Amino acid sequence: MPLTMTRLNLIKGLGPMLQVVEGWSVELARAIYEPLEARTNPTWPSTWFAPRLTAGGPCAEVYSVMANWGANHGALSCGHIGADLLALAAVLRIPVSLHNVPEAKIFRPAVWAAFGAMEPQGADFRACAAYGPLYGD
Repeated sequence: MPLTMTRLNLIKGLGPMLQVVEGWSVELARAIYEPLEARTNPTWPSTWFAPRLTAGGPCAEVYSVMANWGANHGALSCGHIGADLLALAAVLRIPVSLHNVPEAKIFRPAVWAAFGAMEPQGADFRACAAYGPLYGD
C-alpha cells in the first residue's frame, strides 16, 4: 500500500521544520518480523515501511533516510500525499528539510526561486525566514 511518512520537528531558534518521505508498506517474513517486533513494546502497532529511494541525497538509501530523520518515529498517511504536504508547507511558510517527492510534482510559490532555485530545500529555509511565519501566537 502506498504510504507517506511525515514528521514536524520543532527546533529551537528555527521553529517548525517538515520532513516527508513517500514509500510503501511491506510485509516481512515471519523469521524477520518476530525478532524485530520482540525488540519493542508489542502493544504498539507496527507498520513496516520502505521509502522510495532517490539517485542521491538523504533519500538514496533506507539507512540515510533514518540517519537524517528527526526522531525514530513519524506519522503515516495512506497514499502518496507528499506533493500536497510540500505545497501546504510553502503556503504556511514551514521549511521542508527532507523529502523524496519527484520534482515534477512539487509546487512552491514562484518567488521561492529567488531564494535559490538550484537548491530547493535551502530556498525553503531562506524564503520562510525572509517572509516570516504565516501563523502566530
